[in-house]
Amino acid sequence: MENFEFHNPTKIIFGKKTEEKIGEILKNDGIKKVLFVYGKESIKKTGLFDKVINLLNQNGIEYILHGGVKSNPVLSHTREGIQKAKENNVDAVLAVGGGSVIDEAKAIAVGAKTDKDIWIYFERGEEIKSALPVYDILTLAATGTEMNGYAVITNEETKEKLSISSIYIYPKVSILNPELTYTVPKEYVAYSAVDITAHSVEWYFTCKVCPNIQNRLVESIVKTIKETTDIILKEPTNYNARAEFMWASTLALNGITRTGVGGGYFPNHMIAHSIGALYDLPHGACLSIVIPAWTKWYLENNKPQFKRFAKEIFNLDDYTKLPQAIKEWFSSIGAPVSLSEVGIKDIDAIADNVMITAKLWNLDKIYTKEVIKEILNLAR
Repeated sequence: MENFEFHNPTKIIFGKKTEEKIGEILKNDGIKKVLFVYGKESIKKTGLFDKVINLLNQNGIEYILHGGVKSNPVLSHTREGIQKAKENNVDAVLAVGGGSVIDEAKAIAVGAKTDKDIWIYFERGEEIKSALPVYDILTLAATGTEMNGYAVITNEETKEKLSISSIYIYPKVSILNPELTYTVPKEYVAYSAVDITAHSVEWYFTCKVCPNIQNRLVESIVKTIKETTDIILKEPTNYNARAEFMWASTLALNGITRTGVGGGYFPNHMIAHSIGALYDLPHGACLSIVIPAWTKWYLENNKPQFKRFAKEIFNLDDYTKLPQAIKEWFSSIGAPVSLSEVGIKDIDAIADNVMITAKLWNLDKIYTKEVIKEILNLAR
């Protein structure tokens, strides 16, 4: 097991009706004014928008609205949010929504505390030195952003989908009420299941030092996702299934599964981000296309881990059947598993785009354009 330091500053408040605490939490933290970041119409239809507004009013919290976040949040809208935050001198950013809303809120929180353009931090990896505090109420479990220091934004002009990472963008408080995910459409339940699985297995499959305790944590998360996804698709308002799914999502990318693990990285996300940037396809759908193909390409590079996963998750004695098993599972829950299924043909354009991230992540020696095209051809 590798040496490690683990510190996660996010406070999680989990359970039924916990969103009702948001006004009191902000008031107790001395917050006077927030930028209220949200998506399009879903939280208005469910009544959550009005509930949050009432809670803010009851606790004397002023708010500036910043709605309209896309499912793949974009730079232009992020910049608009930064301008609002600066002009109105807000004390914090409150995100109410899924991972895209929280990611944009994090980027706004950084941008509000600097005179530099926010894209510099994504494009050049410049060090983040401060950010406004971020609070959130999660409505879709998938990305784990509610308890980590990452954010992903798409530059719609350059077609780049890049990320930032900093201790300053861990949310201060995240409120997780599984009841708020009851209305998530079935296709997004599938995409979320894929995304959570990807967060769990990226380092598991690519690690050079792979402690058993970490392997077991990952396997537990993936088993939980497989079990609860089946229940949720049949019973959307099954609280216990939604709760376990939601907590598994948070655990998959809050850093706990990677402690003591050596040598891991995120190749599937690297490729999926480019597909999402070019075609505005939901992130989980991009991953469900990439993962079976990448697994088939990489299978012999870490045979012990693939053998273990094949047996533990799919009860397969023959690990070479794993890529097909993953593909069949993704397809069975309603996620796309090939580029042709979503009408994508231009592999060269995707490969060129991937190389931008590959260089930023220092993976371009392994993942050359030719290698990326080889993986994408397996995903046709």
